[in-house]
Amino acid sequence: MASTKILTADTILTRYAADIAFVAEEDAPATTIPDFTNHLRIAAEHLEMAGFTSAEEAEIVAQYLDDAHDSTDSAEQVVFMKRATERIGFVGDMADEYRDMC
Repeated sequence: MASTKILTADTILTRYAADIAFVAEEDAPATTIPDFTNHLRIAAEHLEMAGFTSAEEAEIVAQYLDDAHDSTDSAEQVVFMKRATERIGFVGDMADEYRDMC
């Protein structure tokens, strides 16, 4: 079984913040994980309104990132970041599709 390369918070922000900010109708991409998770939650609402049946994935990623950010246990942080990493690509794909619709 292939292993998933766990993304860092900085990598997630670099790769996805601009697209998520677009979907969330924010003026600027998030530069911190708390701001990014806020954008993800707004984006989840917008994706749902646009008819994306898996829009809740953005909310799930936001929760994993919040949990990783809030955790003081490094092993726990790794687990939450791994879970976020496994799902963030799908959320990014939805954001790309949403952008194409606009």
